[in-house]
Amino acid sequence: MSIFTPGVLNIAIVLVALTAVLSCSDRACPAAEKTTHQRKPLPPAAKIAKLPADGGKEFNRLIHEKSPYLLQHARNPVNWYPWSPAAFAKARKEGKPIFLSVGYSTCHWCHVMERESFETEAVGKILNEFYVSIKVDREERPDVDQIYMTATQVLAGQGGWPNSLWLTPDGKPWYAGTYFPPDDKFGRPGFKKILTQLARAWKAQNEEILKRSGEIAARIKRYTSGKNRTPASGEISYRLLENATGMMSMTFDPRMGGFGRAPKFPPHSSLQLLLSEYKRTKSERLLHMATVTLDAMARGGIHDHVGGGFHRYATDPIWLLPHFEKMLYDNAQLARAYVEAYELTGKERHKRVAMDIYAWVLREMTDTGGGFYSALDADSAGEEGLFYVWTRKEVIEILGAKAGDEFCKAYGFAEGGNFHDQASGKKPGTNIPHFPKGAKADDEQFAAARDKLLKVRVKRIWPYKDDKILTSWNGLMIEALAYGGRGLKDPRLTAAAEKAAAFVLKHMRKDGRLLRTYRDGGAKLNAYLDDYAFLGLALVELHRTTGDEKWLSEAVSLADVMLKNYSDPDAGGFFFTSSDHEELLSRTKDPFDRAVPSGNAVAVRLLVELGHLTGQAKYRTAAEKSLKAFLMFMQRSPRGMGTLLHAAGRYLDTAPKPTATSAGKPDAVTQTGPVKVEAFASRLTAEPGESIDLNILITIEKGWHVNSSKPLAKNLIATALKLTGSAQVTLGEVVWPAGKKATFGFAGAPLSVYEGVVRIPAKITIAKNLPAGQLKAELTLTAQPCSDKSCLLPINHKLPLTIEVVAPK
Repeated sequence: MSIFTPGVLNIAIVLVALTAVLSCSDRACPAAEKTTHQRKPLPPAAKIAKLPADGGKEFNRLIHEKSPYLLQHARNPVNWYPWSPAAFAKARKEGKPIFLSVGYSTCHWCHVMERESFETEAVGKILNEFYVSIKVDREERPDVDQIYMTATQVLAGQGGWPNSLWLTPDGKPWYAGTYFPPDDKFGRPGFKKILTQLARAWKAQNEEILKRSGEIAARIKRYTSGKNRTPASGEISYRLLENATGMMSMTFDPRMGGFGRAPKFPPHSSLQLLLSEYKRTKSERLLHMATVTLDAMARGGIHDHVGGGFHRYATDPIWLLPHFEKMLYDNAQLARAYVEAYELTGKERHKRVAMDIYAWVLREMTDTGGGFYSALDADSAGEEGLFYVWTRKEVIEILGAKAGDEFCKAYGFAEGGNFHDQASGKKPGTNIPHFPKGAKADDEQFAAARDKLLKVRVKRIWPYKDDKILTSWNGLMIEALAYGGRGLKDPRLTAAAEKAAAFVLKHMRKDGRLLRTYRDGGAKLNAYLDDYAFLGLALVELHRTTGDEKWLSEAVSLADVMLKNYSDPDAGGFFFTSSDHEELLSRTKDPFDRAVPSGNAVAVRLLVELGHLTGQAKYRTAAEKSLKAFLMFMQRSPRGMGTLLHAAGRYLDTAPKPTATSAGKPDAVTQTGPVKVEAFASRLTAEPGESIDLNILITIEKGWHVNSSKPLAKNLIATALKLTGSAQVTLGEVVWPAGKKATFGFAGAPLSVYEGVVRIPAKITIAKNLPAGQLKAELTLTAQPCSDKSCLLPINHKLPLTIEVVAPK
């Protein structure tokens, strides 16, 4: 019999049939009817505070939540609960199954299902009678989202949002799908029918459902926890990175950039790996793949040419037709990519795109306190893209006939419109600004016109803004701003990064532990691995840009909490949730990149950088253990491991490298008084234009210290390094470790000092176009040794180096 005919369902048949009838994603669902949909404003906070716990007559329990997504559902006739012990207690007490709906505020199909089903009295009546209903914001609770998206993929073969699941009272899934039409439609069963028949199945086949849900839960735990994975053989080597970029070449679209077929998402981790590997190998093929992709996206409709920033993804292979929501995490990663491309190519167009992203974020997505909001919706007045598209008539009215005509021609306006979506088909006369392939114009030529259009656009009905502030996403944006401030030499970007970092550390941390989300003056929810890793790496970037040791110190504090509460001491790697987190079906451990980088990968990056900057071996050891834990995935599935592969590259790049000929002995050494200084070079043979890594090792006798590179007192001499002897060799970046703060008898205030053994990584570069021969250079390390009572005069430690310059191969 059909599983959707009246009567009792056979749950085994239901589970097998899910893939065929219930799977749906936001680009595979049937078209929904368009409706103008304006939400009534919510009452002020003081009035909400006086409402009963269940929300009273007008609202449900979600009215007391902070999440914009949950608040969007606060007027539904469904008796929604947030994810909470109270919801599960009610289900257990009443013996009811749980209906779990997971989504996010800028999800188009979440809005459609709300309008069609959750706002209707008929659906509300069924859910309230037969189920305990829970609504989850996946951005607030990514832990819940990860587990139950895996469940939907296991049960249905694919997933998407809204994610709809039926659970037992103890949270085990037994049925799942995504979007459902309210009634039978498009060959799909209606939501009301499914709710009714599953309620019957729960009563009639309860024992079988409970047994089956236990088996499904066990399977999900195996998939997500990282347990029982076969360890890989092999080494962490550059060959892993070369294999990954080789596989990228196989799927690269040489005409329009990107990898694979439509829909095309910005390939964040692939771009990061390509650019970093180009820096190491100087392979033009890698830079070509990255810049072709960046340029194609910048020309396309996925790029908001009027307001700056990028939309979520393109539904076509040429980056023209976007899904219009704008996410903070996409724009943070793309801003950095365009800055890196500018640094490597010198092309002003890459700089302009990056600056347009930064301008949009600082203009439209920044809280008064400095934190960054999460997203802008795709819809305005219930219609996707309405805020962003233009008619030719509008443009000419705003810009004038001549300037308007030039704009329309340059930006690919079609006579009948170039914009259509699956919901409404072709929209006559409506256009998405973009540069067709081969166009000679660029945004800079139309700066004044774009400004005029923007002034008009801001008066339209705005898409909904999700104004919650998430720690991890803010970490991505802080890192991008700090990198941009340094790479573009723009102090405004650095200042914005510092303000945001200070905001998060002040308002989203309690008792040394980060909190996940902030809105309306309050932060809540135990933070996740992503929060610690992304913010920690951002603070390292801020330290590099500003030289301020406080940011490095804060990064060290976050990394130490991360190691203590999130690491897997047995197998290596990190769990997504802390050791004291709420118990869920599984404690997940995922190395793969999604829309945001893998938390495990960024954690490794953070540990590698801290090991490099502080010289503390524990960070590098933990990074190595994590890399080995996920080595099999880097070998077998490199396409999903771009960020971890980049971290592996940084691990290899920063490894201490004594020369092969010296068998670990220093290439130069000197000792004066209580201080010994040694220089280790990665090699002493180089081609013109190449760089050589150095490690300067300072050994200080017990009872003595030297001032750090920033001693915190004006009358003390900072430890410094310079290179003399040849104009053909230049000293590059010197990575000074943070000093230890200590108080001494001769100084009233704490000082920053180095004690014991200190490692200082540095780099020297040989001039280009040099003939073969020897270069003689001399490093001078200046250090002022002190005891706890007094200081000696500063000592200049001379370290001579002889470099053999060889002809290029």
